[in-house]
Amino acid sequence: MGDLKSKKVIGNLDDPKLPYDYSTRPYGTVPEDTTRPPFRWVSEVAYKNAHRIVARGYDTTELMEAGYGLVDMLFIDFQSRIPLVEEEKMLNYIMILSLEDGLSMPAMLSRIVAQSKTFLTQACGASILAFGHAYGAFSAFGNMLIDGLVEVDEDGKTMAEVAADLVEENLGDPALGVSDLMLKDPAAKRMFARAEVLGVAGKHIAFTREIVKAAQQISDTPVDLDMLGAIGATMLDLGFTPEAIWAIIAITRSFGAGAHYIEEVERGDTTAMGQELTPKEFYDGPEDRPVPPLAERDETAVPAQTYTIDKWKQAFEERKKLPGSGYAIIEEVEDPSEKT
Repeated sequence: MGDLKSKKVIGNLDDPKLPYDYSTRPYGTVPEDTTRPPFRWVSEVAYKNAHRIVARGYDTTELMEAGYGLVDMLFIDFQSRIPLVEEEKMLNYIMILSLEDGLSMPAMLSRIVAQSKTFLTQACGASILAFGHAYGAFSAFGNMLIDGLVEVDEDGKTMAEVAADLVEENLGDPALGVSDLMLKDPAAKRMFARAEVLGVAGKHIAFTREIVKAAQQISDTPVDLDMLGAIGATMLDLGFTPEAIWAIIAITRSFGAGAHYIEEVERGDTTAMGQELTPKEFYDGPEDRPVPPLAERDETAVPAQTYTIDKWKQAFEERKKLPGSGYAIIEEVEDPSEKT
């Protein structure tokens, strides 16, 4: 570091009000404070050393040697238990159905990222980031079911009554688990049927069936159980939390995203910098216009602020006509007074 006393001091670093002399401050690794216990991460999930990896108390090498598989490990990691054979079969069924979704939006994002000559992990990450409520609102759906069943238990209502209330409030919400997405695809209904055959169907599947019935009674268009509802309810009956469902399905889908990435790399060329041009035919904004001199700025500039309600409303409506500005997106904000 050298002697900073002989060098020009930067800013106010020689200010006598500083709690220490900056020029003679310790430089390098700060010794560990031995007067108090050091911070350490503590986890109930797993630990490892040079010889073994232990998850929830089970040596993972011994698990594999004994014949347990990936699906069993998910139960161990998220629920700290070895599943029944029927439960293992059910989750395996769900994960196979969830692994590939054809050329869905997340899969296409994986391919787009692949074209930019990047890493497979980044492509899978982009795919999972697109795995939003439109593709699986497992957290919202699962917590809705849990809250509804609490209402059944505590208020003495029937599942049908609570389901009717939920549908009345949430019909059309992608997190309801009921939509027009699976009217011709029997996969969702088959999942419930498989759960019944394996004997793992429980109260969450029963409650979801009531939600489907209630939605079909009041919907103006045909609706039925979709994959969100089928996967969410079945995995809840297997003992997983809504957040664990999110994690398991997202990573399952990343396998399919990885396959799309690899195929895109093998079958197509990467996009060179500047190769993708956007012709004017793809542009529908304002016509080309000259840049005004700064001297004429006051004649062309328009202020953002308005000073009357009418002017504000007029400006807001005009801005809603600008795609890409965000003004056309209406954020629904709940009234906080209703929560107190």
